Amino acid sequence: MAKSIERYFRLLHTTHRQPAAGQKWSPAADVYRVKDGWLVKVDLAGVQPEEIEIEIAGPVLRLSGTRRDAFCQETIAYHQLEITYSRFEKTLRFPCAIEGAEIERDYRDGLLILRLRSSVECDE
Repeated sequence: MAKSIERYFRLLHTTHRQPAAGQKWSPAADVYRVKDGWLVKVDLAGVQPEEIEIEIAGPVLRLSGTRRDAFCQETIAYHQLEITYSRFEKTLRFPCAIEGAEIERDYRDGLLILRLRSSVECDE
């Protein structure tokens, strides 16, 4: 009995990170207010920069794309899977409109770094 409960919790622990088929995963993000706008960092390790889509509508920044597993092309049996390879989407809502902001984009060490420069004052 104890072994079956232990196995259940082990399975529960390893499968909770994987979204169900068709669901998107959501990367972690940090948002900073800076003097000339906003700085956004998004954890997108393993995502190719050309796979990242950026949309702005009013006060909402939407990032989406796909992380693909380029190393496992052929049919193989897996031993452990914790990294999610599929579509992702991250929606961030700001306290004011960010439409029209100048976007500087950098991607390094698995982090997408966006600097949103805007002259619009924001009441937080």
